Amino acid sequence: MTRVRLYGEILLLTLIVASVALAGGFQLNEHGANAMSQAGAFAARATDGSALYFNPAGLGFQTTPSIMVGATGIAFTSSFYGPLQANTNQKYEQTKQVFTPVNGYVVYPVMDRLTVGAGVNNQYGLGTEWPATWPGRDLAEKTDLATWFITPSVAYRVSDQISIAVEGSYVAGSVKLTRGVDTRGIQTPAPVNSTLDMTGHGYAFGGGVLFKATPELSIGLSYRSKVKVDASGSATFTPDYTQLGLPQGNVSASITLPATGFAGIAYKLMKNLELEADYQYIGWSSYQTLAFTFAANGSTVSSTKNYSDTYILRIGGEYTMAPWHFRAGYLYDHTPVSDQYSEPMLPDANRNGLNVGLGYDVTQHWNVSLAYFFLKFSDRTVTNTVPEISFDGTYHTYANLFAADIEFKF
Repeated sequence: MTRVRLYGEILLLTLIVASVALAGGFQLNEHGANAMSQAGAFAARATDGSALYFNPAGLGFQTTPSIMVGATGIAFTSSFYGPLQANTNQKYEQTKQVFTPVNGYVVYPVMDRLTVGAGVNNQYGLGTEWPATWPGRDLAEKTDLATWFITPSVAYRVSDQISIAVEGSYVAGSVKLTRGVDTRGIQTPAPVNSTLDMTGHGYAFGGGVLFKATPELSIGLSYRSKVKVDASGSATFTPDYTQLGLPQGNVSASITLPATGFAGIAYKLMKNLELEADYQYIGWSSYQTLAFTFAANGSTVSSTKNYSDTYILRIGGEYTMAPWHFRAGYLYDHTPVSDQYSEPMLPDANRNGLNVGLGYDVTQHWNVSLAYFFLKFSDRTVTNTVPEISFDGTYHTYANLFAADIEFKF
């Protein structure tokens, strides 16, 4: 095998592994402390600005202008035991990091039945960092992913019981992956790292319906389309071994983020206690292959993903003792990633989440919400990973999330 061909396959592996970072494990659903403290079971009520994410039809029942801003702190802890290919069960730990996705919403009733809103949040993000000398360095070392969704929405309250809404989103994103390169069989004067650095943008549309069947019972449905993100950037090696025919340079790709939908039902058991159960659909089957095109010669390389549609089950509730609001919830998040495609960039698995939170009405205009969310990934032992990954072992992962939001109603 020539050096040029081998380096080309190394770069292809970099791109293939990078594509996993754009998949299920990096999706974020925490876009408001009120909703997060109730495990995201919010589509059938959608009573604050985060309705722009969970169900924009909720804006139709919001009759006063408001501004809401907040952030979530996310701390992941992940360990890997293996790799089994080396007949070892040694433990390796990720470097601890904290990520802070933000959210901001503006709601404005234009007239009696018509309300407009706009929101900004990070619906895909996070990152990972493994030790530079660990055995999986040629699969993942340091990864950072960020997206920005800018979403205007219009809601119309058809009657005192029904509201409908439409919305559109402009999506901007970036991903940067640094990983080691397996140079066995090639003489190099120093360890080699590869870097993929890409940015892109796309568009989405969506809408929702909220039906208040009775004063106690409400039903919510919402949908957001998949997003085709046209991305471009560069793939490079450090040190730069251009003289060896290293195929680095500009690359482009189209990456499809999945469609999502919520269906929720809420019931007020008594004046100050309401519960909600939601089903969230995530259409990851849209992510079957990923292709990259090199600007230098127009060649294209692709990889198979075979992701599956998946879902999240959510249940939450709120008990009010004015001016306090006590909230809690539980969720189950089913992974879209099969064992064959599991890898250490962000180890994914089925997840169980426990949520609690508080709300406090400071005045009739100001309120504050706080939330805590413990997310436990099921321990996952993977075997027979595809040749591009070929890294079997056991992943142990959990996360702690803290959120705070402030809302001002005019």
